[in-house]
Amino acid sequence: MVIENEKVVSLTYELRTQEGGEIVEKVEGENPLNFVYGAGMMLPKFEEKISGLKIGDTFKFSLTASEAYGEFNQDALVELPKSIFEVEGVVDESMLSVGNVIPMQDNQGNRFNGVVKEVREDFVQMDFNHPMAGQTLFFQGAVVGVREASEQELMSLKGGGCGCGDNGCGSGCACDSEGGCGCEDKGCGTYDEAEGGKGGCGCK
Repeated sequence: MVIENEKVVSLTYELRTQEGGEIVEKVEGENPLNFVYGAGMMLPKFEEKISGLKIGDTFKFSLTASEAYGEFNQDALVELPKSIFEVEGVVDESMLSVGNVIPMQDNQGNRFNGVVKEVREDFVQMDFNHPMAGQTLFFQGAVVGVREASEQELMSLKGGGCGCGDNGCGSGCACDSEGGCGCEDKGCGTYDEAEGGKGGCGCK
């Protein structure tokens, strides 16, 4: 059986942001990345690179920034009034530490993560770029599973669920393990909390 639409795929891999460089993410056999191929969970170019592979096949490829999470956008560096971080009139200073990731929501109810870049007296500079924005990604791994998706898995996709379209709320996922990198929003919430699955960075 080969990887094609409506197949549940299981992968192991290593991700680097420089060819031959330090591993920034590793997904191993005891906890592979599982997803339904062609369901819109993964980056399109990621899926394109593994199309037609079967169990036991290995892969090695790179995705440019434009094929992955886009170029770094200076407009995504935003200054926000410190007052919006108040809880009952008090700002949790430990939360506003440089490098801390804070889940936020806009006026339309869209959820996303921001990284604290700088804290001033009245303002906080947040970075809403994807953590992998502007970087070429180098993947090397293997296919450890390919099977037909069950009717329940396909129905959950059509009906929506808790995938990782925007930090935990997109199309449903038929995953039962931690995800990895290849997704549109790294660390994007849970696939299905009832199954104990988590999103990752290969899914959309």
